[in-house]
Amino acid sequence: MVTDLVVPAAVAFVTGYALCRKTDIFSSFVKGAEKGLASAVSVLPALCFLMTAIGMLKQSGIMEMLTGFVLPFAEKIGFPPEVLPLAILRPFSGSGALGYYEELCRNVAPNSFSERVASVLMGGSETTFYTVAVYYGAIGIKKGRNTVPAAVFADISAAVLSVLAVNLFLGK
Repeated sequence: MVTDLVVPAAVAFVTGYALCRKTDIFSSFVKGAEKGLASAVSVLPALCFLMTAIGMLKQSGIMEMLTGFVLPFAEKIGFPPEVLPLAILRPFSGSGALGYYEELCRNVAPNSFSERVASVLMGGSETTFYTVAVYYGAIGIKKGRNTVPAAVFADISAAVLSVLAVNLFLGK
């Protein structure tokens, strides 16, 4: 199949291009790997903090408190209560949100309103705080000014719009 040849063709093209330009492929690779490793090291403290905070959020019971606080507002827009923890967790952790999403899909009926809203939310939202931590950590930004309020607004919008999109396109 043609798709099986994409990666080998790309490697062959890059190698051939480098040889035509008489570039030292090994030293270029080592320099690139060195820069990548430096970036990973600079991001690591922010990621460690974020992962620790997520673990504390789950284990301390704050997630249940947040869900209880948000529930009255969510009910007014028809947001399924069982999807609320996903909406709260998604901005912080993609893997944590995916784990919760899989558990949710096992516990609700296939193609139910809750499962559809969760699916749209997973596909239509981003792990904003994780992304901010990675990119800001990589380039050394200490103050984000409007980034966090904009990210929170985007996450709330994604949750609200997931309910609206499911109602509009798929119905209850």
